Amino acid sequence: MRWIHAAGRGLLVLLVVLTGYVASGARANEGAASGRGPLTLATAGDLTGYLGPLLEGWNRAHPGERVTLVELPDSADESRAQMATDLRDGDRHRFDVLNIDVNWTSEFAAAGWIRPLPRERFPLGTFLPPVVDTATYDGRLYAVPYVTNAGLLLYRKDVLAAEGVPPPRTWAELERYAGTIAPKHGLDGYAGQFLPYEGLTVNAAEAVYSAGGSILGDEGARVTVDSAAAREGIGFLARGVREGWIPEEALGYKEEESKQAFQDGRLLFLRNWPYAYVGASAPGSAVAGKIGAVPLPGPHGPGTSVLGGSNLAVSAHAEHPDSAARLIAYLTGERVQRQVLTRGALPPVRADLYEDPALIEAFPYLPTLRESVLAAAPRPKSPRYDQVSLAVQAVVHDAMAGRQTPEAAVRRLARELAALS
Repeated sequence: MRWIHAAGRGLLVLLVVLTGYVASGARANEGAASGRGPLTLATAGDLTGYLGPLLEGWNRAHPGERVTLVELPDSADESRAQMATDLRDGDRHRFDVLNIDVNWTSEFAAAGWIRPLPRERFPLGTFLPPVVDTATYDGRLYAVPYVTNAGLLLYRKDVLAAEGVPPPRTWAELERYAGTIAPKHGLDGYAGQFLPYEGLTVNAAEAVYSAGGSILGDEGARVTVDSAAAREGIGFLARGVREGWIPEEALGYKEEESKQAFQDGRLLFLRNWPYAYVGASAPGSAVAGKIGAVPLPGPHGPGTSVLGGSNLAVSAHAEHPDSAARLIAYLTGERVQRQVLTRGALPPVRADLYEDPALIEAFPYLPTLRESVLAAAPRPKSPRYDQVSLAVQAVVHDAMAGRQTPEAAVRRLARELAALS
């Protein structure tokens, strides 16, 4: 009978193992049914290393929904290409939550790569209002704003103080100061990001918007660029190079080159993102303590910046969409958004942080940035945004280089955009 007892014990062990297996399977199925489980977050390279520690806080509090961070290349074009490849391949997808450039939202939504999100799950009412528009397409929320940005006009406050003039509020003042005051002090007048890449699309859109124009309407279905305002905006940029208050060298500037020129003390005025203010104020900068920042000027007063930043989206193939939404709500909460600024030096989307005295003391440009964001507008929305941007870059660069008049450039741009729609 000993073998019967042994068999009984073996059967008991087998039943225990099977019971445990069934129970764990049930828990796994329950987790899948509830949409909760581990996630992968894809982002362009985290240059300041702030995001990993933020996710560690989430992982400690949510061991069953751990997030793995995947850093893609620093280049926006390369990051977009890798995300697009993953999103097209639903069978072998790697990414669940994506930190996407604000101007990709429409393209990804139109392609069906990211899923619409319920507005009530996120604190949209606490955000700076314009940033929410960057996360919508066709009237639906497809992402949640995470980081924002707006262009600022940086200027040499020591030079303007010596001349007894305030910072420029209009294009006419900017042109006059850049053309007369800058040479007196051995400086070039004004620069932005004028190499034919995404930065030039931003600078061109800001000029057109500031003049009261637009580039596309109806989510990219209508071309609106052939207007007097667009001719005025592109004419402002082209005139700067022709008259010399924009140096020809600036036609090859991206963000870093333009920041370095200002930081080295070679420019009176610079259009750039707030990070350039931080760099120019740091120890070792030739202009530390000598700079100020104001909203971009326009034809008759403050102009319009293009919104920068990034949004958080959920892949259409994500296996745990509830966890993905919970993670996004965590990353856009007040405590984490504060750390996005203090650890990552990135502009947060929550409005109340721009009025915090301690943060303003540490980041003096915050009130100006808030003003710029509130007056800002998104880049042209289009399911084919990458091709729209390439057309804008090529046409505006030709106008600035003197190869085409602003009037002819606007007509050409309208034709090229119409061919894309």
